[in-house]
Amino acid sequence: MNGGNEIESGSLRLMAVLAHPDDESLGVGGTLARYANEGVQTFLLTATRGEHGRHGEAAPASPAELGAVRQAELLAASRALGVSEVRLLDYPDGGLDQADPREAAARIAGHIQQIRPHVILTFGPDGAYGHPDHIAISQLTTAAIVCAAQSSHDTHSAEQAYPPHQVSKLYYMAWKKSKWDAYQAALKTLKSKVDGVERQAVPWPDWAVTTVIDTGSYWQITWRAVSCHQTQMSVYRNLEDLSGDHHRALWGSQEFYRAFSLVNGGRELETDLFEGLRVSQKGRITA
Repeated sequence: MNGGNEIESGSLRLMAVLAHPDDESLGVGGTLARYANEGVQTFLLTATRGEHGRHGEAAPASPAELGAVRQAELLAASRALGVSEVRLLDYPDGGLDQADPREAAARIAGHIQQIRPHVILTFGPDGAYGHPDHIAISQLTTAAIVCAAQSSHDTHSAEQAYPPHQVSKLYYMAWKKSKWDAYQAALKTLKSKVDGVERQAVPWPDWAVTTVIDTGSYWQITWRAVSCHQTQMSVYRNLEDLSGDHHRALWGSQEFYRAFSLVNGGRELETDLFEGLRVSQKGRITA
């Protein structure tokens, strides 16, 4: 456990827990790239291989074949973003909400105990636009953080056990209306159809966003990572023709809701996910 003590930047660890290949690039790519560049160790845990997603312009692949291709795209995108390590849970694409919650949360908790991140990122409870897998990974990750801090919880595999770990901060993706408008102008209306009911993106009110990360210097890296997901480019193709200014509007900042923190709080807008954790060379907390 870190106990809430201030930590040298080179020892900080950030972990994103997401549902599909491409969530890391479209959702938090600039944030991962920025912190990796600053020397933070960045980790990615992805729940599915996206085997039931789009297959690009090539002939339709079997789910297993598409899953293998999308896994390779995920690894390429993560390398572009500077992610230290990528792990897969290998749950079925489109069926994450049907996974046994106790087992799934325990598996995620086991990865948390092994990686020992200070900060975790995941989807918000709305799943961005109501996607069941996004909603499920939000719920499972939130539960896993609780499980990981408990020494009595069965979070380990039969081969390996890890000591409890208390995460300092949890963030949900929380885009403002201006960011959703930029996404939808460049891509399409973000929506999903679940049990015959259409779900659309509902932006977070500005006052609910607790944290805005400046990723303006990393928009080109983010776009490079997005471009690694070639099977999904039938949707992203319009991005290729955007101006640099439009790309900056999409990737130049990323917004979050601080779901919990053991090291800071209050109404002041954060500009650093590690606020309350960083320490300067002279031992003073840095903003």
